[in-house]
Amino acid sequence: MKHFEANFDGLVGPTHNYAGLSFGNVASYNNAAQHSNPKAAAKQGLQKAKALADLGMVQGVLAPQERPDLSTLRRIGFSGTDVQVLSDAAKQAPALLNSCCSASSMWTANAATVSPSADTRNGKVHFTPANLVDKLHRSIEPLTTGNILQATFNDERHFQHHHHLPEHAHFGDEGAANHTRLCSDYGHAGVELFVFGQSATQANMPKPAKFPARQTLEASQAVSRLHQLDEESCVFMQQNPEVIDLGVFHNDVISVGNQNVLFYHEQAFLDTQSKFDEIRRKMNTNVHFINVATEQVAIADAVKSYLFNTQIITLPNGNMAIIAPSDCQENPAVHAYLNELLTLNTPIKQVLYFDVKQSMQNGGGPACLRLRVAMNEQEVAAVNQHTLLNDDVFNRLNLWVDKHYRDQLAVSDLADPQLLIESRTALDELTQILKLGSVYQFQR
Repeated sequence: MKHFEANFDGLVGPTHNYAGLSFGNVASYNNAAQHSNPKAAAKQGLQKAKALADLGMVQGVLAPQERPDLSTLRRIGFSGTDVQVLSDAAKQAPALLNSCCSASSMWTANAATVSPSADTRNGKVHFTPANLVDKLHRSIEPLTTGNILQATFNDERHFQHHHHLPEHAHFGDEGAANHTRLCSDYGHAGVELFVFGQSATQANMPKPAKFPARQTLEASQAVSRLHQLDEESCVFMQQNPEVIDLGVFHNDVISVGNQNVLFYHEQAFLDTQSKFDEIRRKMNTNVHFINVATEQVAIADAVKSYLFNTQIITLPNGNMAIIAPSDCQENPAVHAYLNELLTLNTPIKQVLYFDVKQSMQNGGGPACLRLRVAMNEQEVAAVNQHTLLNDDVFNRLNLWVDKHYRDQLAVSDLADPQLLIESRTALDELTQILKLGSVYQFQR
């Protein structure tokens, strides 16, 4: 039976904007209050996803969430008609309105943690939506994320869905952005690397001083239990708190893995050597640890270019390729390093660059835009086929974007009642294109 690693990219929502909501995310903060282009953002994401499909990869899409999120505004005391709720929120609590208009669900690396059937005791693919409790604008996502995942992976014979972890900082969970699966082959049992920023219960463990550590050890351990992973299938590793304070808010901003390759910055982790030894022992196969030294790429350049927020994919010919933002090409140090990387004896043989600047300016690169799901051919066949990208779906989604999305959006536009109508109309049509049913029932 064939095995694949599918990528499910988040469709950028109609309210894509730069409100600077994510403290600790340097790009998000630096570009706050700029005008965004939702139409360009959606098309850039679709183009990158279609390019991977054309390379022979299994590629799907995940729907955006309904924004503005009036249900949350009503829960915190705003009432009346929809227009009144928007108007009052804009006047009385504009920061709350901005949070309820965030299109951050586009970054599906934060949607959930996924464990493939080859790793789990009951032989099913497991999904746990991230609770994202560290940021208000993301903490309102998990219920709808769970609905979207269940509408996409909707065959209980193959897929098992869990509720998100308790909504408390003790179990701060940011999903696959802090989780990497290493294996010799997608269909073989592998090692799931859970990277955390701090412990909620062990006060003697180091933690960052400036920016929050969004993932806790306790959350990672809870997900591993839910997913029925054996001890020999897991490694728990702490991210270096010093790099968190330099703007590395998730592990996927400082390292990325694929099969038997882990591509990382030398400052990424604590206790690096002993944890790598544990990975080697549990993998029981050759692992390529590709170390990028600070003298080659400084942390500031890695964060600015998102060198590590790239995708590493295995092409049908067996070679690996890096899917990088064009920002890596424009950064002299990073571009020079990637050119050198291709001369080294590693499985990575190609670098492909894509323009995803609308996402980059809000703090998310190519890896943020996708959720990886390793599956066998039976499991791929059990996925909602309307969510898998082909020429027809790609063309329909592009026409959908052209029909419903604005090409300019200011933060002040978020209170526009017409934007709410446009967003709801777009999502109503999208549910028909992707055959999603009533995934937005919690948002109305």
